[in-house]
Amino acid sequence: MDFELTDEQRLLRDTVRDFAANEVAPVAEELDRTKAFPYELVAKMGELGLMGIPFPEDCGGGGADTLAYAVAVEELTRVDSSVAITMAAHTSLGTMPIHLWGSVEQKSEWLPELCAGRRLAAFGLTEPEAGSDAGNTRTSAKLDDGEWVINGAKQFITNSGTEISGCVTITAVTGENEISNLIVPNGTPGFEPGEPYRKMGWNASDTRPLAFEDCRVPEANLLGRRGEGFKQFLHILDGGRIGVAAMGVGLAQGALDEAIAYAKERRAFGKPISKYQAIQGKIADISAQIEAARLLTYRAAIEKDRGESFTLTAAQAKLITGRLAVRATEEAVQIHGGYGYIEEYPVCRFYRDAKILTIGEGTDEVQQMVIARQLGC
Repeated sequence: MDFELTDEQRLLRDTVRDFAANEVAPVAEELDRTKAFPYELVAKMGELGLMGIPFPEDCGGGGADTLAYAVAVEELTRVDSSVAITMAAHTSLGTMPIHLWGSVEQKSEWLPELCAGRRLAAFGLTEPEAGSDAGNTRTSAKLDDGEWVINGAKQFITNSGTEISGCVTITAVTGENEISNLIVPNGTPGFEPGEPYRKMGWNASDTRPLAFEDCRVPEANLLGRRGEGFKQFLHILDGGRIGVAAMGVGLAQGALDEAIAYAKERRAFGKPISKYQAIQGKIADISAQIEAARLLTYRAAIEKDRGESFTLTAAQAKLITGRLAVRATEEAVQIHGGYGYIEEYPVCRFYRDAKILTIGEGTDEVQQMVIARQLGC
């Protein structure tokens, strides 16, 4: 397996790295502090083609592969997780279902706007009693005179309530022991995004609950075949875990970058603290673990691009990268000492952003369950 990036992938990596350093880094702290959604950055990412990286060029996408997408997510997360999750959730959770199972009409209506970043897409799976137990969906949709009548609630939904949110694809019970996916455009009567959550991290991203009360959408808004919603969202979660794993790698790398830079500048007892073995040991361990995690994440992306089974590798990558992000950011804060506890230093934000990577897109415990099942246990 060749892990070397192609010329096109390296160009994309460098483009995103420059964008993150020059456009995202200068405003990341303010966006986090004010909890402001990064509309201008999303527009610029759309102009750069970053909001539709893995989708076909004929619908406005970048025509790139999963590995290129993962590299882009990693580079964004090295600087700011809120911007990264906005792009990642829009791509792997919001737009991907329409690309994979949408009708010709659905694709022509949504994909050009979504790939250009003029509209955001969301995926509504989690409910108050259907998180890790995603099959316990309670939201219902019943056909009535050529329309689906939707009632229920979703929670923790990313990109669902911004000024540019275009649609959310939701799972709903459409019959006995039957779950289907439906596209619900923002602004549909009976569909009400709730107030944004007050969160530990990802403060500049949009996350909120959704309510559906006699919300009516055309029968043609069914996404894919009726009754295949459960199978569809499991596939979406598998692919989404590659993006979240890339976020874990990127966040750990960003924390390490900050820790190394600070350790070289901070002096104690007459020399930079980077010269002390206690600091060197932390840096060396995190560096080695990041490289191993990056290769595993790339392997999952390559398996997906080859059309091979990637469920096991994606779950393994997601499990170890989330835990690595937590450890790497904690060590970066420790290396910074008291300054690591101050909001002006990026590692403080990184530390708060890290924990969700062990919860979202399937908790660590769910990943362990997936891995064990894939190994025949």
